[in-house]
Amino acid sequence: MPADQLKQTLDALYTGRSQAHLANDPLSFCHRFQDPQDQEIAGLIASSFAYGNVKIILRNLEAIFTKIGASPRRFVEQFDPAEGLQLFAGFKHRFNDSRDLCALLYAIRLMLADAGSIENFFSKGYEPAKADLGGAMDRFAKAILGFDYTPVFGTVSPPEDSYFSFFFPSPESGSACKRLCMNLRWMVRPADGIDLGIWQRIPAAKLVIPVDAHIQRICRLLGFSSRKQADWRMACEITAALRQFAPDDPVKYDFSICHLGISDGCSGLQGERCAECVLHGFCTAA
Repeated sequence: MPADQLKQTLDALYTGRSQAHLANDPLSFCHRFQDPQDQEIAGLIASSFAYGNVKIILRNLEAIFTKIGASPRRFVEQFDPAEGLQLFAGFKHRFNDSRDLCALLYAIRLMLADAGSIENFFSKGYEPAKADLGGAMDRFAKAILGFDYTPVFGTVSPPEDSYFSFFFPSPESGSACKRLCMNLRWMVRPADGIDLGIWQRIPAAKLVIPVDAHIQRICRLLGFSSRKQADWRMACEITAALRQFAPDDPVKYDFSICHLGISDGCSGLQGERCAECVLHGFCTAA
């Protein structure tokens, strides 16, 4: 079908996003706070653990934010790793444990001490002339992994049995960097009731789509990428395909496409849901 018809359909899908979708998304934890300083910290925490089953993600994030309390910014600024290891003792999210969580909180504290905000810290590596944020994400990850984590692990670098580095993959390694791309979308895209738009230094045009299992599957079915592996090249291909529909905001459709799978049950297989889907006729599964 013509591209203009697909754009109209994607726009309708975007318009159809709901608070029910948001409630079923890690981004919902950012909306618990009104202060942008709290929201950007909540965003990095929530996105870092946004892998695996969504019900388990939400349950474990609830456990974290219950202990963090009313102000993530204040909590992190006052964070003491020794106390944190006691407070979060027994925490586990798949292969990340309480040490990894405390290292993340400590890293945020160091970022704030260094630059005043996560946005300022990330922006140190941002190059406006570059087409996307891949290089800035590389530098951000390397800077964080270069901190001294002795107060958490007892060693400068995380030990071999820690999965802290999993929080900060790099496009340079070929990773799709789904969780960091997702956090950047939350922070950078204009506030629209879903995304927050609290970072002002980076244009939405530079964002790269977060490729999770749902985006990987659905965007392949839409012909946005032929790659089988969810890597950085796939993320860039899908972003380029979506840029033809929203040049200044290519990841505009990420949330709504993703929730066809997360919330609406799209499996990528032909079934009764296909006839009701707004993408029916564009998707090769239908």
